[in-house]
Amino acid sequence: MKTLNFASTAVSALSFLALIITSTASAQQSGIKRTDLQRYDLSVPGYETVQARIDFEAHTAFGKHSHPGEEVIYVLDGVLEYEVEGQSPVSLKAGEVLFIPAGVVHSARNNSHAKASELATYIVEKGKPVLVMKK
Repeated sequence: MKTLNFASTAVSALSFLALIITSTASAQQSGIKRTDLQRYDLSVPGYETVQARIDFEAHTAFGKHSHPGEEVIYVLDGVLEYEVEGQSPVSLKAGEVLFIPAGVVHSARNNSHAKASELATYIVEKGKPVLVMKK
């Protein structure tokens, strides 16, 4: 029985690692750096909050994607343009915020000659990838 428990634990650990690697790999696009800052369970069972800093080099874009939960964006530096499904594009500068509902497809672009950064806070179901790229 110990062997079965060990195998089950190993499979679970590898599945979780694959989930993290897939999410991080999808987020690392040319000229864009994603730094995961924290991940904590919420008081609502089955949900967690994840925070990440996303840095955009000049003239880079992060393609269309969605999240299995809400995203709250706070622009740290520069100016970023966001396209949110069903809305007109919006440009936000440092200090401005944007809320993206769960499952809504969106993208972000740095159209300037300078770097730009955002703090992204996700409120998502545990065990689901934080990021789902749109094909």
